[in-house]
Amino acid sequence: MQHLVLTWRAKANIISRLSRSRSRLKRISDSFAFAREGRVLKGTLAVSSLERLQDLLAEASGELTYRIEGLKGERGQSMLHLVVGGEIPLACQRCLEAIHFELDVDSLLELVPADVELSQEELEDDTRDFLPVAGELDVAELVEDEVLLALPVAPRHERCGFPGAAHAGERINPFAVLDGLKGKPN
Repeated sequence: MQHLVLTWRAKANIISRLSRSRSRLKRISDSFAFAREGRVLKGTLAVSSLERLQDLLAEASGELTYRIEGLKGERGQSMLHLVVGGEIPLACQRCLEAIHFELDVDSLLELVPADVELSQEELEDDTRDFLPVAGELDVAELVEDEVLLALPVAPRHERCGFPGAAHAGERINPFAVLDGLKGKPN
């Protein structure tokens, strides 16, 4: 019996090749040219292919539609307009049953080279969303990022309520005993 010993470099190479199966999905080779030329890319992604989303799901089913449109902003900056739609079966944080969450993402992202330092004023400007880009842009990764940002922090059914909400009406005042002693002689 022979044992196969892999070096860290061989392991990294195997992981890289396995993850390339996902990277065969759409990629934008030059995001700035894509925006400058006003190109449009449409497609669908299976929810099961979005790896970082899996822990939040009740089941890995369904698909999302996306549309990416390149455009120029008011100041001539390269931008991407991303629209994602579909239904995601999120797991309720109280009962763990599926919540069918209707996803409606509409993001306008300003492209910046990854090596450019943004000023503090730019970073604090809530009216602008920046997308640092170096090389190819993985469409599936971009869609997954925006989907994760659009999800509720702790999804739950309305019938499940907030923790402790059932006992909110039964709150006892710790000074109620003292109130009964008022006016009584010693």
